[in-house]
Amino acid sequence: MRKLKNSELERLNIEAFKKASKIPLIVILDNIRSLNNIGSVFRTSDAFLIEKIYLCGITATPPHKDIHKTALGATESVEWEYIENTLNLVERLQSEKVLIASIEQAENSTLLQDFNIHSNQKYAVVFGNEVKGVQQEVVSASNYCIEIPQFGTKHSLNISVSAGVVLWDLFKKIRY
Repeated sequence: MRKLKNSELERLNIEAFKKASKIPLIVILDNIRSLNNIGSVFRTSDAFLIEKIYLCGITATPPHKDIHKTALGATESVEWEYIENTLNLVERLQSEKVLIASIEQAENSTLLQDFNIHSNQKYAVVFGNEVKGVQQEVVSASNYCIEIPQFGTKHSLNISVSAGVVLWDLFKKIRY
């Protein structure tokens, strides 16, 4: 085996990415405090052709050097918008027939591997604050709560890791 050079990967340029067909999935960042986590979510969203990212509450917005450090230009490719109130956004998206899934440990949550995607349906996934998680009012308003199974001693994953796990799983379910 030989490692491939970047020039051999045949990735889209920004213009082609913007024109490319996206998967019907939106990411909502609910009060994310780490700029590196925000950048990582942008980069992961670029990798899996996410339709749009909403940055809510205290979540910082580009341009910012610490977001850019981990996004590596994905803030230029992935469409994004700042909305102050996460709950208002969730309610607006639901009125547009988008199903909302909070990524959280909660009563009656669905384990990620058991979450089924309905064809021709748009979804939004909400990732919460590094300490407090997704706001309870947002969890309560969500159509679903998806939990990433964990088997060790820790109670949570870093939000950028959670985003990678969830977005890859949903991408596979939508695309394949």
